[in-house]
Amino acid sequence: MSEDFNMSMRKFLKQVGVTSQQAIEEAMRNAGATSGQKFEAKMVLTIDGLDMEHVVTGTIEGQS
Repeated sequence: MSEDFNMSMRKFLKQVGVTSQQAIEEAMRNAGATSGQKFEAKMVLTIDGLDMEHVVTGTIEGQS
């Protein structure tokens, strides 16, 4: 794969990670005390023009 491709993909994935973490943290703050709770999470990635859908699921533990 080309260097340009690798750089653009890494930049996109970094943006996804940073902005997703910020959104999750804000949602947790807005929810108040969530200690002891678990939240099922799902991330869906689609790419227009590639007919691609990638789903990642996991669990996020609440905070006090």
